[in-house]
Amino acid sequence: MTQSIAPTPFNRLLLTGAAGGLGKVLRDTLKPYGRILRLSDIAEMAPAAGEHEEVQPCDLADKAAVDRLVEGVDAIVHFGGVSTERSFEDILGPNICGVFHLYEAARRHGVKRVVFASSNHVIGFYRQDQTIDASAVRRPDSYYGLSKSYGEDVASFYFDRYGIETVSIRIGSSFPQAQNRRMLDTWLSYDDLRQLIERGLYTANVAHTVVYGVSANANVWWDNRLASHLDYRPKDSSERFRAEVEGQPMPAADDPLLTYQGGAFVVSGPFGDA
Repeated sequence: MTQSIAPTPFNRLLLTGAAGGLGKVLRDTLKPYGRILRLSDIAEMAPAAGEHEEVQPCDLADKAAVDRLVEGVDAIVHFGGVSTERSFEDILGPNICGVFHLYEAARRHGVKRVVFASSNHVIGFYRQDQTIDASAVRRPDSYYGLSKSYGEDVASFYFDRYGIETVSIRIGSSFPQAQNRRMLDTWLSYDDLRQLIERGLYTANVAHTVVYGVSANANVWWDNRLASHLDYRPKDSSERFRAEVEGQPMPAADDPLLTYQGGAFVVSGPFGDA
């Protein structure tokens, strides 16, 4: 049975990573869900705070700053941190310390709902001819994937210990359009992402739910049956980009782009070797 959701706005909704690629999109699409939308990033945001917005810059590696950021917030949409593969040292502060600081602040200030931007790179070493659900053993493909796997563990711990509920969205590839053959299978439209966040904010009794963030593409590697209580029903498909993408030169048969679910992330790095 479909659960009825009445998206009454939270008094204050926090969006981290608001200056990033997806953050800029969400800054507009999340407005109906907060009477005040608190926007945060370490990077400068443009434009400045508008009506019903407040901007509060924050380095996620700074525990005291994150605590101040979360004070007075009713729910959190956490998209902050490094979003590409980099050295472990670059990822440690914003992605690993940062997610711990965020949940500690949520605990201290009584925030009970988080939507966490996890990633398909948590399971990137599965092959593209495999179909998996959220119960599959995690196989991170990168330092970035490791950080998102850790974030899911933090979310699980803070529910079991403190009752903070989280929906972790393992985002596929959320861009205006599918850019290559792999993205024909992993593409997530901006509107389907917005729907997923809405379900994450308003569905009752989610505990810690992991859901794959992917649109209704012709071929999908991820089974969302374990997140069926979210009633996520993607409306978009990458099929409209197929002709353009398939007009690109075909990668080599052993190219990770066509082999592993994580694509090129499985061969990025290591960093800092002589």
